[in-house]
Amino acid sequence: MRSSFLLLLPFLMSVREAKGGSDFRVCAFNLQHFGDSKAKKTEVMQILTRIITRCDVCLLQEVRDSKEKALPKLLASLNSYDSKHKYDAVASERLGRSESYQEQYVFVYRTDTVTVTGQYQYPDDRPGDVDAFSREPFVVRFKAPKAVIKEFVLIPQHTTPTNTTKELDALYDVLQHVKKMWKTENVMLLGDFNADCGYLAKKNRKHVRLITEKSLTWLIEDEIDTTVRSTTSCTYDRIVVHGEKFAREIVPLSAKPFDFQREYGLTEEQALEVSDHYPVEVLLKVVNSRLFFNGATSLALTGTKETTSKSKFLSLFVLSYLVSQVLIL
Repeated sequence: MRSSFLLLLPFLMSVREAKGGSDFRVCAFNLQHFGDSKAKKTEVMQILTRIITRCDVCLLQEVRDSKEKALPKLLASLNSYDSKHKYDAVASERLGRSESYQEQYVFVYRTDTVTVTGQYQYPDDRPGDVDAFSREPFVVRFKAPKAVIKEFVLIPQHTTPTNTTKELDALYDVLQHVKKMWKTENVMLLGDFNADCGYLAKKNRKHVRLITEKSLTWLIEDEIDTTVRSTTSCTYDRIVVHGEKFAREIVPLSAKPFDFQREYGLTEEQALEVSDHYPVEVLLKVVNSRLFFNGATSLALTGTKETTSKSKFLSLFVLSYLVSQVLIL
């Protein structure tokens, strides 16, 4: 029995390593009015910390930290909770048309897996796009040594509900500008696009280049609820990838909302104290994710839904057989 277990052990280890190997997570989370008041709520901060430390890079939206106390408190909580990683942040200036209501885009990232190699505040006075956005994108370029896509750019956007169609279309101009400026094709757009329900009418979608352009892949599909309230079902929060090369290096079927209410056993009321949005996330393939099981996992990560199912079935079949042999002995 011992010898059979020793034969089984490398397989089990490779399964574990393959699971961890695909774990480079990019997230986007609308924190719903995150400022000094919310940062003082211990239970809320604990849940936010658990959510954000799941991610290598996490875009935060609706950060309203006018006293500049909430973000440092959040970073301290992240670093205290997860001692395996060091967390830092890069933030935009306060953005908004009104002095009384402004937000920041904030990217929180693990410094041991990600490096910031560039940042750019998109100006809202470009010809053709003058005052197109209420909150202009704060664009950040990252270098991630363990990811197959070594360097990529994230373009965040939290649209204004009453101006969603125009802002989403204008994001295409931001994409073209950033591609040319940084000479890159590896670009991801993400955030609370308000891209559903009453804010983006179906008749208007044909006028949004971010939707009609074939080089863009929308990873969070329609009909997937990204809202916490049981009375709503809208796909507001999105992740969009530019280019075939970047799309190939996304772990298939990994883009989804993270239902923290269910995951942490919260009531709806408790969850709404955290946010009225679920974070959305996606996994990028990493270098060692292709080494498992003589290429079987590579097929599972890069193939179609059909090949993914076949590969998973093959792995489970072999694992079941080996376990049964151990039990027999």
